[in-house]
Amino acid sequence: MGQHHHESGPAGAKHVPVALPRVGELLRPALSDRPAVMVDATLGLGGHAAALLAEHPQLTLVGLDRDPEALAMAGRRLAAHADRIHLVHAVYDRMADVLAELGLPRVDGVLFDLGVSSLQLDADERGFSYSRDADLDMRMDPTTGPTAAEVLNSYPVPQLARILREYGEERFAGRIASAVDRRRAKAPLRRSSELVELLYEAVPAASRRTGGHPAKRTFQALRIEVNGELDALQAALPAALDSLAVGGRIVVLAYHSLEDRIVKRELAARSSSRTPMDLPVELPGHGPELRLLTRGAEQAGEDEISENPRAASVRLRAAERIREAAE
Repeated sequence: MGQHHHESGPAGAKHVPVALPRVGELLRPALSDRPAVMVDATLGLGGHAAALLAEHPQLTLVGLDRDPEALAMAGRRLAAHADRIHLVHAVYDRMADVLAELGLPRVDGVLFDLGVSSLQLDADERGFSYSRDADLDMRMDPTTGPTAAEVLNSYPVPQLARILREYGEERFAGRIASAVDRRRAKAPLRRSSELVELLYEAVPAASRRTGGHPAKRTFQALRIEVNGELDALQAALPAALDSLAVGGRIVVLAYHSLEDRIVKRELAARSSSRTPMDLPVELPGHGPELRLLTRGAEQAGEDEISENPRAASVRLRAAERIREAAE
C-alpha cells in the first residue's frame, strides 16, 4: 500500500520509494548494530524493506500487505534476505495479532507508507486509475470486500455525498451523488469510463481548470471507502505505538490530509504530558511516551518531486518511544 514503485518506470527510469534516504536516516538509531526487529506495515513492492535489510545485517523484518500480488513480488525482491523476513497477508490493523503469533511483543521500528502503490495504479484491470477504462473495483485486496461499483450503486445519496466530501475533499459532492443516483436508476455503473463521463457532466467546467482532473477526488474517495483505509489506520497506529520498545522509532508517510491528521493527533497525544497543568511536578507514569523527531510534517524537496511526482503530496512524521506507557 505504500507508494512503492516498479524497478523501472515508463521511460525505464529507476524508481525508488518516496523519502527513501530520510526514512533510513530516521530509523537508523533504532536499528543499527543490534538484532533489531521492525515492521513494514505497508510492504508494497518492498523498496523500503530491501534498503533497510541491506543496511542492517542483524535486522528481522515483518512485512504486512493486504495485496497478495504485492506480497509475492516483494518476496521475490527480498529473497536474498529470506531467513530474516516474515511476510504476512494482512491489513495493518492486525499488526498486534501478527506480532503475537510470531512471538515478537516488542519491535524497534515501524514504517507506514500509506496511499496506493504503483503496482495497483499500473494494473489497469483493478480500476484505480481514472485515465484507463476498467471495471470499478479498487480493492487493494481483490479477495475480499465491496467493490467501488457496489459502493456507487448501493449507498444512499447522503452517505455517498459524505464520502466524496470527507475523503475526496470534493466541493461538488452533493451534485455528484445526485448525478450517480439518477444514472444508477437507469443502469448500474460498472466501468471507470462511465464514472469519468458522469463526473465531466456533473462538475462545472470552470472548476476543472484549477482543480485538476474532475475524477481525481472522487476516485480517491471511493478507494479510501472501499478499503476502509482511515478506519484501519485509526486502529493500527495505537497498536503500532504500543508495540515499540523504548528507543524504538516510528515513521509514517501520509499522502492525504485526513491520514496525516490521524497520525498527527495520535503522535501529539502521546508526546505530551498527562500530568494536570496545575501540578508543579510530573506525576509518575504521566510523562510523555514519545519524543517527536520531526517538526510538523516534512515534505519532499523539489528534486525528489521532479524525479518522483507522487512525492509531491507526501507528509512525513516520526517519533521515538522514550518510556513505557503508563499502566
